[in-house]
Amino acid sequence: LNVAFHQHNADRLTHPLKKVGNTFEKITWEQALKEIAEKLRNILGQHGPRSLAWMLSGQGCHFGLAFAGRFGNLLGSQYNYTALGQEYTGRFWAHGLTLGSQSLQFVSDYHNTEMVMFVGWNPMMSHGTPQARRKFQKMAKNPDILLVVIDPRLSETARIADVHLALRPGTDALLFKAMISLIIQEGWTDREYIKQHVDGFEEIIPWFIDFDVESALKVCQLDRRQVSEVCQAFATRRSCLHDDLGILMNRHSTLVSYLLVVFQALCGRIGVPGGNYFPSRLAGGAVHSDPEDPNTWRTTVTHIPAIQGIFPPNVLPEEILTDHPDRLRAVLAVGSNPLRSYADTTAYEEAFKKLDLLVTVDMAMTETAALSHYVLPARSAYESWDSTMFPSRNWPEVFFQMRHPIIKTEGEAKESGEIFTLLAEAMDLIPKVPESLYATAESGGPRAFRDALLGFLRENPAAIKAVMFIAAKTLGRSLGSAHLAALCTMLQVRPESIQQEAARAGFALGPDQGLDLYQAIIDHPQGLLVGKSDPEKNLETLATPNGRIKLKVKDFEEWIREIDPAEEEEKLKPDDRYPFILMAGRHWDMNANTNMRDPAWNEGKRACTLLMHPEDARAQGLADGQIVRLMTEAGDETIEIEVSSGARPGQVISPHGFGLIYNGQKYGANVNRLTKNTHRDRVAATPLHRYVPCRVEPL
Repeated sequence: LNVAFHQHNADRLTHPLKKVGNTFEKITWEQALKEIAEKLRNILGQHGPRSLAWMLSGQGCHFGLAFAGRFGNLLGSQYNYTALGQEYTGRFWAHGLTLGSQSLQFVSDYHNTEMVMFVGWNPMMSHGTPQARRKFQKMAKNPDILLVVIDPRLSETARIADVHLALRPGTDALLFKAMISLIIQEGWTDREYIKQHVDGFEEIIPWFIDFDVESALKVCQLDRRQVSEVCQAFATRRSCLHDDLGILMNRHSTLVSYLLVVFQALCGRIGVPGGNYFPSRLAGGAVHSDPEDPNTWRTTVTHIPAIQGIFPPNVLPEEILTDHPDRLRAVLAVGSNPLRSYADTTAYEEAFKKLDLLVTVDMAMTETAALSHYVLPARSAYESWDSTMFPSRNWPEVFFQMRHPIIKTEGEAKESGEIFTLLAEAMDLIPKVPESLYATAESGGPRAFRDALLGFLRENPAAIKAVMFIAAKTLGRSLGSAHLAALCTMLQVRPESIQQEAARAGFALGPDQGLDLYQAIIDHPQGLLVGKSDPEKNLETLATPNGRIKLKVKDFEEWIREIDPAEEEEKLKPDDRYPFILMAGRHWDMNANTNMRDPAWNEGKRACTLLMHPEDARAQGLADGQIVRLMTEAGDETIEIEVSSGARPGQVISPHGFGLIYNGQKYGANVNRLTKNTHRDRVAATPLHRYVPCRVEPL
């Protein structure tokens, strides 16, 4: 029922808008495209491609994002700031150094496992795998499966686990250094696996062998016996591990991602039954950005390199608020609401006001749209053909669904892919297309169009970089969807390994396999199996030069040596000004990022509260339901206290996705007003949202 509040609300955009003074005026698509193209030409002409960035966050609608990114690339820019740069790039960096590619990620083999370890992940609320609640509730009741949760708080998943390691907030690196040390000291390493698949084990032993495990676990506030039992079980059973934002947005984030690879490799749990495999995709992997390659861009002011082609939203305000001649001057926000989704709302407000051009493409008048110079109405997920391109979570099967439009489009909204095709055309980025290609797209069908398009590209190889837009203009017009045209075109060019996976799912190898896949996807709106991975060959996916997991990484050696019990204890001492640790962001049933703008969908519920442990509430003289002021170095918000054992003593928890302005009124607390964009990981610049010093005072 809540979908209705997303699809139909007072903030829905139905026509292109232009900021005139302090108000918006409706304009035609023709005027909007012409003026935006002209302004972009002037900005790029004066300041070059480094003056342009785009911010993408598709919420499961990824085809329009691909068009937006390609549009920016055709204009010469690489500045792709996405939601992944808010979350996963530290892991991407660590995997690039150990596994050989930043695009290699893990998926757990839940079908064959005997032990599951969740680190900073609460799948009972955040899901992240098909039928998460049903799956893990069933596992929790299975006496043959050990379910372990590592999380400071008593989350919904921790409540059903066999073991809950409630570590002190911010001590993840200390814990996993101790766990690796235990594995080595107790001789629980999988020597045969290491011999066959791992490099650098002997070289990293000095980093761990003499580590003071006892003192480290005291700082973590954990019992050594229980931690030792968990380590032994993980090393001796068919075990798998899944980590998430609890460590990806915490102290030493990128280092912990590296330690998790080491931990799994030493126990022989990568690419084996019941362990963690490398998942597949429908059509190829993501990019790998080599920081040593001079062609890999870095940010101008903060000097952060692209990681998997992505830049961190945390640094964007600094890249605008500078006098450097190469500062960012134009931003395209596509399905993205940085003023509520990313850290430091105050810094973003100041930065966006300095831009020469801010264009928002979205379905609703978001807080970011309200600051924009132009706002272009995009169709919703229920009005357009669209899908997600995340790696498959159904190991070893690869599942894909292209969602069909089921609701009539409101007003003049267009598919995001069509919007950027029209912008590319307005900026003369699309080569001239022969009328014969239009005719073939209209009457010849996908097979004839494919052959005609390939013929055109052979004669015009320079047009390959704009093929997405060429297909959208021709086949997209015939199909009524730029996104469908992109899907059909994409499926014709896939790596051989993915073609083999499709063959195992029943799609015959050959030149027409992509067309067969396309038709099957269209014929099955509920989705279908499009591939099946080969577990026996999974480790062949490793992208290191010798095809082995690389453990000795100089980039991490000094950082690991910093992780010392005494030093960490000193750094973790509470600040008298900010004695609590705020967990800034919480997944649960009553928030959905910024998708739900109409607060009526939570009417009658306690939808935006600050969880506080009963002991802390008593000590502070606070009562359940009391309104308090929550303060950090970044700012303050008022919020209702909810006394709950779900929070750990010394920790308070606020949800994200609130503080939205609807009909001129703010609803709930904007947790990103409380987080500094400079409070971030040293490598990937991801925000440390799970460790924000704060204080709580009665209002």
